[in-house]
Amino acid sequence: MAAGQQTPPAAPPPQDDATTHISVEVTRVSMAFSVTDKKGRFVTGFSKEDFEVLENGRPQTIAEFTAEPTLPLRVAVLIDTSNSIRERFKFEQEAASQFLDEILRTTQDKAMVVSFDSSVQTACDLTANTDKLGSAVRELRPGGGTAFYDALKYASDRLGQEQPSYQYRRLIVIVSDGEDNQSHASRDQALEAAQVADTFIDAISTNNLSSGDTDGDKVLKYFSSQTGGKTYFPFKLEDLTQSFQTIAEEVRHQYNITYRPEPLLNDGLFHKVQIRVKGHKELNVYARQGYYARKS
Repeated sequence: MAAGQQTPPAAPPPQDDATTHISVEVTRVSMAFSVTDKKGRFVTGFSKEDFEVLENGRPQTIAEFTAEPTLPLRVAVLIDTSNSIRERFKFEQEAASQFLDEILRTTQDKAMVVSFDSSVQTACDLTANTDKLGSAVRELRPGGGTAFYDALKYASDRLGQEQPSYQYRRLIVIVSDGEDNQSHASRDQALEAAQVADTFIDAISTNNLSSGDTDGDKVLKYFSSQTGGKTYFPFKLEDLTQSFQTIAEEVRHQYNITYRPEPLLNDGLFHKVQIRVKGHKELNVYARQGYYARKS
């Protein structure tokens, strides 16, 4: 392990992941989201009146609406250092380092770098120092198995420590093939941690520049779709940089809606939430799919 690295606590033993329960005592629900057109371009300039929110199919009244491109960022970049990505590793390092340098505003944003192979390591904890972050990325070396879910859970828990949650925009960027063969945590335990931390997950697939059809790609798409993020599938190595640039653009073009659920039910069940742009069915809204209400 390189100097300055930290090894996170061991993940808990695996549990049955058939059902994931993210429980929230509900008085108000806050949903961050982005809007794109059919070509994937971000659409801005909307106001509160342009959106409608449905919870379990029932219309809700929007209490607060903000478009906050200046909200401080808390970013975790998860880099797969297992043997499976060895051939593409150097280019991934360069793209990730450039991304961190471009996305951070050093007066208010912070990022961290987490690497994972057969174990999870904090290459660099949350900092605004882009030189330190870039050095941490460049010092990574590939080798070993893949503890992907453990890494995602650890990064989510770490970002979740940055409180209060409404003051930060949280983002996890995963650079991986989506495979896992070493984790103690399950896939849904990792997702639960991300949802509890209220973080978006964007993923960049390294599956030999595939089109998203591998089992690992499906896992990456699962995490991103459940949290309101996206998964990118570069057609060539050079497109990795463009994927990172698109992610950097996305976090500056997000909206946030807050509402009080009607009816207000703390029933322990999953409440599905949909956000729509009125009169614009051709536009895509990227947001988490809902929440579990804590049972009274």
